[in-house]
Amino acid sequence: MKPVPQKAELPGENSSPQRRPSSGGKAPESQPAFPQVRLGAGMGPAVTAGRRSLRGPGERDQKERPQEAAMHKDEFHLKFFMCVIQSRQLVRTPQRTAGEASTSSMLIPKPPPKTDILKSLDTMDDPDTVGSIPVFKTECAEVEIQVSKRKRAVVKARGDPTVETMKQREEWIMTHEEHHAAKTLGIGKAIAVLTSGGDAQGMNAAVRAVVRVGIFTGARVFFVHEGYQGLVDGGDHIKEATWESVSMMLQLGGTVIGSARCKDFREREGRLRAAYNLVKRGITNLCVIGGDGSLTGADTFRSEWSDLLSDLQKAGKITDEEATKSSYLNIVGLVGSIDNDFCGTDMTIGTDSALHRIMEIVDAITTTAQSHQRTFVLEVMGRHCGYLALVTSLSCGADWVFIPECPPDDDWEEHLCRRLSETRTRGSRLNIIIVAEGAIDKNGKPITSEDIKNLVVKRLGYDTRVTVLGHVQRGGTPSAFDRILGSRMGVEAVMALLEGTPDTPACVVSLSGNQAVRLPLMECVQVTKDVTKAMDEKKFDEALKLRGRSFMNNWEVYKLLAHVRPPVSKSGSHTVAVMNVGAPAAGMNAAVRSTVRIGLIQGNRVLVVHDGFEGLAKGQIEEAGWSYVGGWTGQGGSKLGTKRTLPKKSFEQISANITKFNIQGLVIIGGFEAYTGGLELMEGRKQFDELCIPFVVIPATVSNNVPGSDFSVGADTALNTICTTCDRIKQSAAGTKRRVFIIETMGGYCGYLATMAGLAAGADAAYIFEEPFTIRDLQANVEHLVQKMKTTVKRGLVLRNEKCNENYTTDFIFNLYSEEGKGIFDSRKNVLGHMQQGGSPTPFDRNFATKMGAKAMNWMSGKIKESYRNGRIFANTPDSGCVLGMRKRALVFQPVAELKDQTDFEHRIPKEQWWLKLRPILKILAKYEIDLDTSDHAHLEHITRKRSGEAAV
Repeated sequence: MKPVPQKAELPGENSSPQRRPSSGGKAPESQPAFPQVRLGAGMGPAVTAGRRSLRGPGERDQKERPQEAAMHKDEFHLKFFMCVIQSRQLVRTPQRTAGEASTSSMLIPKPPPKTDILKSLDTMDDPDTVGSIPVFKTECAEVEIQVSKRKRAVVKARGDPTVETMKQREEWIMTHEEHHAAKTLGIGKAIAVLTSGGDAQGMNAAVRAVVRVGIFTGARVFFVHEGYQGLVDGGDHIKEATWESVSMMLQLGGTVIGSARCKDFREREGRLRAAYNLVKRGITNLCVIGGDGSLTGADTFRSEWSDLLSDLQKAGKITDEEATKSSYLNIVGLVGSIDNDFCGTDMTIGTDSALHRIMEIVDAITTTAQSHQRTFVLEVMGRHCGYLALVTSLSCGADWVFIPECPPDDDWEEHLCRRLSETRTRGSRLNIIIVAEGAIDKNGKPITSEDIKNLVVKRLGYDTRVTVLGHVQRGGTPSAFDRILGSRMGVEAVMALLEGTPDTPACVVSLSGNQAVRLPLMECVQVTKDVTKAMDEKKFDEALKLRGRSFMNNWEVYKLLAHVRPPVSKSGSHTVAVMNVGAPAAGMNAAVRSTVRIGLIQGNRVLVVHDGFEGLAKGQIEEAGWSYVGGWTGQGGSKLGTKRTLPKKSFEQISANITKFNIQGLVIIGGFEAYTGGLELMEGRKQFDELCIPFVVIPATVSNNVPGSDFSVGADTALNTICTTCDRIKQSAAGTKRRVFIIETMGGYCGYLATMAGLAAGADAAYIFEEPFTIRDLQANVEHLVQKMKTTVKRGLVLRNEKCNENYTTDFIFNLYSEEGKGIFDSRKNVLGHMQQGGSPTPFDRNFATKMGAKAMNWMSGKIKESYRNGRIFANTPDSGCVLGMRKRALVFQPVAELKDQTDFEHRIPKEQWWLKLRPILKILAKYEIDLDTSDHAHLEHITRKRSGEAAV
C-alpha cells in the first residue's frame, strides 16, 4: 500500500538539519537551520546524489539509513523526495517501495518536466538534501532570476517566514549555486602553467593539481615546457595537457615540464613573442611556479600586456578579434623555492623536502662523527636566506649555526670554541656546525665552512671535516607536506585565475598556518627585496623582523638552546615533571629534550617520569640534567616509555608522589589519553589538593585527534611513512598493470592519515569514519576503477582508515573489489600497522616538537609563579590546565575544560576537523564528478595585515 502524499515540509522551521525524528519534532535550537552542505563520502556521482545528507556529529549510526533498511526488510520503503515546483506550489512525489526501485533509479528519480517557473530541476545534475528533503539545482542561466523565483515559491508554500530564516535560505541557495558554478567556471577559458628558475620538489604536485582542476572546471590547460624560454619559443614547447598526462608525476622530484633561466624574456622583444604565442592559443590565464625573480617577470609581463597586444596588432600578427578575446592577462604565482626565501608565506614548495634531504645526511654523519669523536661542518643552501640552516640546527641539535640574517658577534670565534669545548666536557663525542652558503659576519665579510674548519683545528685541535651538501638538497622524492602543499596551492591558483577580472592584481597563493591565502604578488616581492636591502645596509635586526614572526621564533629558540648556559645554582627554583602518555609517536623525544633544557636554562629542577601516569603513581621518577637528553632530537619512539593508563584510579598514589618529589608543574606529552588524563586531573582537584598544580598537554600522536590542535607531533612522520609505502606499491601496480591495492592506515576513528595520505599519494578513494559510506559507495568506486582501467593509467590505490566502518572491513572491501573486478583488475591488500608509529622523526616533527616544548615550559614557569600562594603552589583555575595547540595561524593555550564541548569522547575525535575541507580536492584529483564549494576559498589579503597576525610557529 502506497503512502498518502503529504505536503512537503521545508527546512528552516519544523525540519531538522539532522535526520528528522519520527515524531516530527522540531530541530534543536543549537543547530542552524541551514548548515553548510557536506560533500558525500561516496566518490561516484550517482552515489553522492543518492546519499548526501546533513548529519550531526552524533548521527553516525549507519543502521538507521533508509537505504540500508530497505535492503534487509521488504516492508521498509525507500523515502525518495523530489521538490517539483508547479503552479508556484511545492509538492512531493509518491514514494516507491524497495521492490519497485530499479538499480538505475534507486537513488535518483527521473527528473521532472521543465516548467516555466524554474526551467529545470535536474536531479541527475547536482542533488543535495537539507534535513530529509532533496533540493535540486536548476540549469537556468540567470541565477538571480532563479533564486528570486525559488524564494517566492518557498514563501508560497510556507507562508511569510521571518527575515532571518529567509536570509538563511537564500544564503544556502547561493552557496549551492557556487558549488555548481565551479564545474563550469573554466568553460571557454585556457590556462597555461610553467615552472621557472631553480627546481624544487613538489612542483610536479602543483602542476598536476593545476591541470586536473583546470580540466574539472571546463578549461583547457597547456603545459609550457622549459619555463619562460618555452613561452618565448612557442611551437612544441606549449602543449595541451590531458588528465592522463600528469599521472605518476606526484611522487617525482624536480619538475617534469622542465625549467630554465631565460634571458630572452627579460627583453621586451622576448615578451612580445611570448604574448603572440599565448594569444594564438587563446590563453589568458598564466600560472607561474617559481621564485621571486620568476614572479616579478610575470608581473612585468602582465603590466605590459595591453601594449604588447597593440604592437602585435599594428604588425598584423594578430587580428582585432584575437586582441579583443585576449584583452587582459590573469597572473597567479606559486612560490617554488627550497630556500623558503619568499616573504608572505610560511613555507614555499620544496622547503620541507630539502630539509628531509639535509636531515638524512646529518643523521648519517652523526653516527660516523660519534665513532671518531669528530666535528663536522655542514654547508647548506641559502645564499640570501638562512631558513634551511636555522631549522636544520633546531632539528638536529647543532652546536652552532651561521645564517646571513643574524651574523655572530665580533668575538664569535672565542664563543664558538668555548661552546664546542663545553659540549665535549659534558660527555658528547661529536660537534655539529651548520653553515648557510650566504653566511656573513657583521661587517659583511663571508664566513665559509673552510674558515670554520681551520679555526676549530687551530684552536681546539679537533678532528674536523667539511661536507658541502650542494644540489642533493634539490633532488629526491617530495615529502608528504610538499605534495599536499603543492596540490592545495594548485587548486587555489586555478580558482584565483578563473575568478580574476581585469582589475584583479596579480596575486601569489601562500600558506599561513594551515590556511591558504592570496596576497598581492608585488607586495610580497617588495618585502622580499627589502630583506636583502636591509642585510646589504647591515640592518640585521630589521631583516630578521621582515622574515616574519615564525623565523624570529625559530631564532629565539635556537639561541636559548645553543647559546645560553644553564645556571649552576638552583636556589629558589621550581620543580617541573615531564612525562609521555599514550601510544608512542615520533618527535616525543624532541619535545622532552626541549622541555628539559629550557627548564634547566630557566633555573628549574626538571624531573622525568617513566611509563606515563602509571610511572607517576609508582614513583618511577628521576632528575634530568643537560646531558640526560643529549642526542634525543632525532630518535623515534619514546625514550621515557609511555602507556595508555589514565590517572583516575591512582589519584592517591599520584598525590603522594607529587608531594614526595615536590612537583609543582606537569608537562604531559601525548595523544588523546594525555588530553583525557588532563581532564581527570582537573576533576581530581576536588578531592586532592596535591593535584592543584599547573599542567600543559602537548599533542603527540600519529592519529592527530587531540582536540584543540590542528596538528600533533608525530602525525607528519606517520604520513611520510604511509606515502613512501604507497609510492612503492603504486610502482609495483604500474609494472604489473590492472592492479588495485587496498591499504589500511592507523588513526582510530580519525581519518586524518587516510585523507592526507590519499591526497599526497594520489589515491582513488579514502574511506574514513567522518564521512559514512554504504555498499553503493563501494560499488560506485569499483565502477570508477573499471573505467580507469580503460585509460592508459591501469592501476588503483584505495586507502581505508582502520575504524571507518565496523562492517566494511579491509577484508570485506578487498573481497568485494576482487569479486567485482574479475577479468578487469586484480586486487591486493596491505595493513601497514605499527610501522606508522616508528622511524626517525621528520624535520617538521622535530622542529614542531622543539618549539612546542620551549613554549610549554615558558608558559609553565609563568603559571607557577602566578599560582604561588602562602608558600606553596595552588592552581585551581580552569586556565591552569591547558592544551597547547596550533589553531589556524597561531599557537594557543586552551583550557582542557573548555575543550570538552568540542570533543566526541565515544570516538576519540574532535567534533570539527579542518582537514575535512580538503576531501573534495582528493576526489576531484581522482576524477570524480562532485561539487567543489568555492564559497570558502581564500580572498585577497595584504601582506602587512597578514604579518600582524602571523603564526609564531
